[in-house]
Amino acid sequence: MKFGKFEIYPVTDGYIYLDGGAVFGVVPRILWEKIYAPDEKNRIRLSLCCPLIVTKKYNILIDTGVGTKHNEKFCQIYGIDKKSNLLESLYRFGYQPKNIDLVVNTHLHFDHAGGNTTFNEKGEIVPTFPKAKYFIQKGEMEVAVNPNERTKASYITEDFLPLSGPEYLNLVNDETIEVDKGVSLVRIGGHTRHHQCVKIESEGQVAFFLADLAPTVAHLHYPYITGYDLFPLETLENKKKILKQAFEERWLLIFQHDPKVRMGYLKKRDERFGIEEIKVY
Repeated sequence: MKFGKFEIYPVTDGYIYLDGGAVFGVVPRILWEKIYAPDEKNRIRLSLCCPLIVTKKYNILIDTGVGTKHNEKFCQIYGIDKKSNLLESLYRFGYQPKNIDLVVNTHLHFDHAGGNTTFNEKGEIVPTFPKAKYFIQKGEMEVAVNPNERTKASYITEDFLPLSGPEYLNLVNDETIEVDKGVSLVRIGGHTRHHQCVKIESEGQVAFFLADLAPTVAHLHYPYITGYDLFPLETLENKKKILKQAFEERWLLIFQHDPKVRMGYLKKRDERFGIEEIKVY
């Protein structure tokens, strides 16, 4: 879609299946299953949206999905279909890995950073996007390299350690930084302490990629906070702040994990936010 002077492409790495209880935290199944019906293993299907922002200067990819490096057991646990992946989606829109200039990782969990790297012809793990600079929060990298017992299952070092050279890695240590005119990284903690969202501004319009601040439309409701969030009260306060501003200023919100809705504008009914969906294909 055209967005001011930019273009936004709905690139995707397919779908992943995660435990519904973990996705909705303290919210009882009897409530969330009405919105997202679980399978026989209590998992719900979530999209892996990785938008491509095309400016006059850069092709900017936001997150890289789960990738294709995983074995069959991993794919069965998370319901991953390797037939639908990030590179095929890029090809569909006329882009190849060599065309990507910047990669933004909102954080380094395996479903957001798995496509950062891939196998080459020799079976070595190398950056998927050979000409790109990868923008990662410095604090997020430090936590990912030194995980604790709770967080280590979320981080797979092969997704980010091969990027450690200066030709690939750009560590960010700012609350807000502009990577191109109109495209800013905004550190918003809660899911992880150094989780970052992406704000896109052009010709008076604003779009905001929520990442895991509100992974699905259901998470617009304040109590809906994932069990994966390390700092849920920070998520709550930050979500209130961002959604208030997004509603008042009519931002286009882009969802990462909603299996039905890619993007839309906030609407309000009985003091609860809903979404006015914008269809993209």
